Amino acid sequence: MITPSLSNDRLGAIGWRADTPLPADAAAGWQIARVVAQHRTGYVLSEGGGDDAAPEFNARPAPKFLKRQFDPTLRPAVGDFVLVEAGDPRVIQVVLPRRTTLSRGAAGERYQRQIIATNIDTVFIVMGLDGDFNPRRIERYLAIVQGSGATPVVVLTKADRIDAAALETTVDGLRAQLPAGLDVRPLNAKNPDDVAALRRYVGLGDTAVLVGSSGAGKSTLTNTLLGRERQATNTVREHDSRGRHTTTHRSLLVLPSGGCLIDTPGMRELKLTGEEDVAAATFADIEALAQDCRFSDCRHGNEPGCAVRAALDAGTLDPGRWESYGKLRDEQSAASESLAVQLERKANARVMNKALGKRLVDKYGRR
Repeated sequence: MITPSLSNDRLGAIGWRADTPLPADAAAGWQIARVVAQHRTGYVLSEGGGDDAAPEFNARPAPKFLKRQFDPTLRPAVGDFVLVEAGDPRVIQVVLPRRTTLSRGAAGERYQRQIIATNIDTVFIVMGLDGDFNPRRIERYLAIVQGSGATPVVVLTKADRIDAAALETTVDGLRAQLPAGLDVRPLNAKNPDDVAALRRYVGLGDTAVLVGSSGAGKSTLTNTLLGRERQATNTVREHDSRGRHTTTHRSLLVLPSGGCLIDTPGMRELKLTGEEDVAAATFADIEALAQDCRFSDCRHGNEPGCAVRAALDAGTLDPGRWESYGKLRDEQSAASESLAVQLERKANARVMNKALGKRLVDKYGRR
């Protein structure tokens, strides 16, 4: 088995964990690096930090990653630790096992997953307290984060733009709708004192990723955590508080606090992958209500003894939240069925190709 060719201190500065398994058949001389950015023409990698921090360098993926039949979710992604072969440019040969993976359903009608970031500890769900504010979208984000293995934190930016009473009412109302214990942080993303509350999530060896709409304040938050202007920022449109895409690709940055932060472009579409547990993400109270229905197969319509309908009628369950739950549950179910169909097709294709190969060998012999 190979051992890291760089010191653990250097690798630890970019989130390396010493217990990450390394392949026994890796070639001598391959080095460990982390993917910090991905472009159309290749990847940007880092070998770690420290006083003698190595510069970032360009790399290309090995040909196997580019084959059409290769699972795109197994290709290198921002946050991955990889084994790199020397060359000009260097070549990514192996993607090391991921601790956590944040993904969403890719745009389009065919089932596909899109990796947002890997090897992350915290997901900062960033939303502005202006026209961007939408509790239903936070529920969708929480559903996507739920199966990632990372901890969600809701960051409400632009808290300086509303008065104290309105801020308290808004935040208290949101917390009442979200799972108990979830950290909800209203702040001014430009104020270092406000942002300091997030630094405990990005200590040495930690990695966080920012997700949210364009104009929510992700790049501003990044700059404040960095202590310098690194990411471009822009104003938002007045009529809907949406911004233009000032961040055009995912990138991993090392923070003064010792942790790593992955900034991402604004997300216009948040499709579920089909692998989420919607109830566990943010609707455990609704699931608990459903357990109290008179009939185990209650559809929560006009059935007698429906605890969900009773809560809606009593005003203890928000109709908008109930509608959001139903929509996410149905979407997850449809995506899950699409996933099952895709997996079945792949399995059938493997069987057919194997059978075809055997017939060709029987007829023509091995070549």
